[in-house]
Amino acid sequence: MPVRRAALAGSVAVLAACSNQNPESAEALWDELQAAEYQEWARAPGYEGRTPSATVHGAEVEIFINEVVVETLAGGPLAAWPDGAIVVKDGFMAGEPHIVVAMQKRGDAWFFAEYETSGEVVYSGDPHACTRCHDDGSDGILAFDLPR
Repeated sequence: MPVRRAALAGSVAVLAACSNQNPESAEALWDELQAAEYQEWARAPGYEGRTPSATVHGAEVEIFINEVVVETLAGGPLAAWPDGAIVVKDGFMAGEPHIVVAMQKRGDAWFFAEYETSGEVVYSGDPHACTRCHDDGSDGILAFDLPR
């Protein structure tokens, strides 16, 4: 029995590590987003208000982009989003806030974080829960494309 319990505990630890790889960094990002009042940022192209969604993020979403993304969209063709780009999506179910998800470009990779509306971290880092869909996007973003 002790071996079985140890194996189970090890499996739980591995699963937890996959889903929440960097909670401290996600908490810091949440604080940064709140301080920047991200809901006052520009809206993503095609998402000028709350928009119906067929994604796991909610039945409706609002998508906000930081100034790095705004400037990139106004510029010329690019193969990848620049370092510092941030996209935040507020998800709604039955008209009520459901989750907050954020992507922040850090060097050549995206840092993903999903939060309860209270700010509690659910996923962070590059968990499969995020990358399995976002690998199909325009350098990780599914809602809109890089400028071409």
